[in-house]
Amino acid sequence: MVVEEEDRERQTRKRRRLTWDVAPSAQTEDDERDAGDNEDRAPPAPMLRKHVSPPKRNDDPDGHYVFSLGENLTPRCTFGRVLECWDRQTREYVAIKVIRSIKKYRDAAKIEVDVLETLAKHDKDNPYCVKMHSWFDYRNHICLVFEKLGPSLFDFLKRNKYSSFPVDLVREFGRQLLESVAYMHDLRLIHTDLKPENILLVSGDFVKLPVCKKMSDETNFKCLPKSSAIKLIDFGSTADDTQRHSSIVSTRHYRAPEIILGLGWSYPCDIWSIGCILVELCTGEALFQTHENLEHLAMMERVLGPLPEHIIRRANRGAEKYFKRSRLNWPEGAVSRDSIRAVRKLDPLKNLVSRHVDSSRSALLNLLHGLLKFDPSERLTPRQALEHPFFKDPS
Repeated sequence: MVVEEEDRERQTRKRRRLTWDVAPSAQTEDDERDAGDNEDRAPPAPMLRKHVSPPKRNDDPDGHYVFSLGENLTPRCTFGRVLECWDRQTREYVAIKVIRSIKKYRDAAKIEVDVLETLAKHDKDNPYCVKMHSWFDYRNHICLVFEKLGPSLFDFLKRNKYSSFPVDLVREFGRQLLESVAYMHDLRLIHTDLKPENILLVSGDFVKLPVCKKMSDETNFKCLPKSSAIKLIDFGSTADDTQRHSSIVSTRHYRAPEIILGLGWSYPCDIWSIGCILVELCTGEALFQTHENLEHLAMMERVLGPLPEHIIRRANRGAEKYFKRSRLNWPEGAVSRDSIRAVRKLDPLKNLVSRHVDSSRSALLNLLHGLLKFDPSERLTPRQALEHPFFKDPS
């Protein structure tokens, strides 16, 4: 979770202390011994026999909790790998998000708890947002306990050496992502940090399929998930549309133009991010791989055409430097030749998608153009996108 500018002054209500860090009862110990032949018994991972907390250690320089495999996070829970833990009470694996012991991240975590509790009140209406079981505070680290899910879509792309997903899978991922965002928007919540890292497969099971290279007889293998079910995670940057917004949100590659230009932002910034994500799932690579605003805007124009003049006129003072005589100051304003080359390497959206998608190409392109409108007021809403022929009439 990345918080680029903090607007976390909102006070959170005092919450009831949970029992994750209370020693288990003798009955619980007996239950564990009796479960020796039970299929639900604890896994054969290294564990400490006594349910004692690990020795007090200093956090690392970035405020992360330092742990060792197999030790107890609390009397109820043991660490497995990273945030994968075994809950002795429910006898199941859970995922525990251990927040850095730095104030701005703790504040963001409290907001995430509020958002997750709000989503949970209506979770029957939408199954595509991760479920939080509970949370607790441990040695100045807020710990959020979640259902255990599979890898992120980014992890899966990386496993496949950044090769694309089949368009039918992209359709299913897109449908669920839009459903989850529509659900959030109905509750007046804006996620603001949508990206493949924050979309998790429900299951980590996959199949390996042979893939032949076109120019040789060599056979490679590509991994595909057995199930297309996904869930949206990481609500630490989620904003209520009624509150004052920070000026910068979203991870760079998925940041909407209105944020860069200082026009203010709302629900449509999530839609822009979804458009970028769908292109990435189709091609295997992030659409706008940049770390600088002018280059980012130049990439947008290269892929989607010129920025509308009325959008340029509304840019705030901080963004005026990116323009000259009502047009983008490019390539004159480029910081380097490498930057110019990076932009020139990009193709119009039609060509980018056509190289990777055979079926449903025209419907997908039409959908993407609706999601990636420069003017946020002209972008499709999640509900409108779900009614698009790409989802309704796949062919």
